[in-house]
Amino acid sequence: MYFSIGIVIFALLLVFIFSGCRKRQAVKKVCSMTCMEKVSLLDSLIEPFGYCYDEKQDLISSRNDAWQREMGYTALFDYAASRFNMVFDFLPVYFPWQGKTWLIEFWKGQYGINTGAEVGVYHADRILSHNELSTAHFQCVDDREMLPVSFKLTKAGRPLACMSKKTWWLTAFLMGMFSRPGELELLVTIQFPDHEMRCGFLKALYQTEISNNLVRVCGNTVSVSFCGEIERHYSFFGRLHRKWSQFTNRIFCRIYLFITRHFTSTLDRLLYLYYLLPFVFRRMLKPRRYCKCKKCGKNKRM
Repeated sequence: MYFSIGIVIFALLLVFIFSGCRKRQAVKKVCSMTCMEKVSLLDSLIEPFGYCYDEKQDLISSRNDAWQREMGYTALFDYAASRFNMVFDFLPVYFPWQGKTWLIEFWKGQYGINTGAEVGVYHADRILSHNELSTAHFQCVDDREMLPVSFKLTKAGRPLACMSKKTWWLTAFLMGMFSRPGELELLVTIQFPDHEMRCGFLKALYQTEISNNLVRVCGNTVSVSFCGEIERHYSFFGRLHRKWSQFTNRIFCRIYLFITRHFTSTLDRLLYLYYLLPFVFRRMLKPRRYCKCKKCGKNKRM
């Protein structure tokens, strides 16, 4: 779901080249559809990319059967993300349970032209040493291991999204909204299957940057307030790249809103873009790139 500079410039050129007649036809197509037809069409269009449309909240979320589930996770993704116009705060929590190293990670920030948040549940196939965490490949949990997860994403006290389901990857993306990661607060609640797993998670969580007063525990349920900005020691070029990515993200958001200015909802905006500029629509939803890990031969998410 991420624009690149070249794609946006190309989109602008196409918009100016296309006649007003094509624009009117795209508007007419969207306006002639019922709400049910729109939702059905958008879901069918974004399902191959691993996403679904949340009609009640007018946002894009991920599916439990998303193709990304087969790819797993590696820490390289977090540090390379700004190269793909994703600038976010992230909080990985590694802990041992039942002979494996588990990872539950939180993200909040700007994903190209989207303000969004994620919670992912993964594990390695064995107990890892501390030095292995930054390079190890984690697989997504299977159906039996999925956890009941919910979160509430807010910006300056304004609710943006409220998600809840038993899953391995819970997400919410608000298209066309620009935010700085530090402006967002993500309140995550996770229900663990037993006391041992809950304690393992809590012990690891208390060793992160999260303050103890931002954690609430009730039985085997843990709530974490992931707010403010996590201090990371990026290199000079890393900080520069993040600032540049945010600068372009803000521009891309404005371009997206301008091109789709005939409509107000994400549902209508995306369908209008699909009819007007189908190539750009597909590029917006293009999956994250992957590279081949030479050592383990597994794909890494970038």
